[in-house]
Amino acid sequence: MPYGLNHGMSKTPSCPICTKSPEDAFKPFCSKRCADVDLGRWLKGSYAIPGVDGEATIPANDTNPDADITFRDDD
Repeated sequence: MPYGLNHGMSKTPSCPICTKSPEDAFKPFCSKRCADVDLGRWLKGSYAIPGVDGEATIPANDTNPDADITFRDDD
């Protein structure tokens, strides 16, 4: 079963933190508490996509990454 769906026959998304039904005021969460838990996870980096140090951050099809950088002399 996909993460975040109710365990019954309903296809209504549930709170991604506790799986309760979401409240309109806090959607997609059920409460301020769950929204704060999620925010804390983002701020701590818990949702970061793992990578390897030194991985390319320049798109593979970009042959000259400095092409759009202009330098100015401050003489």
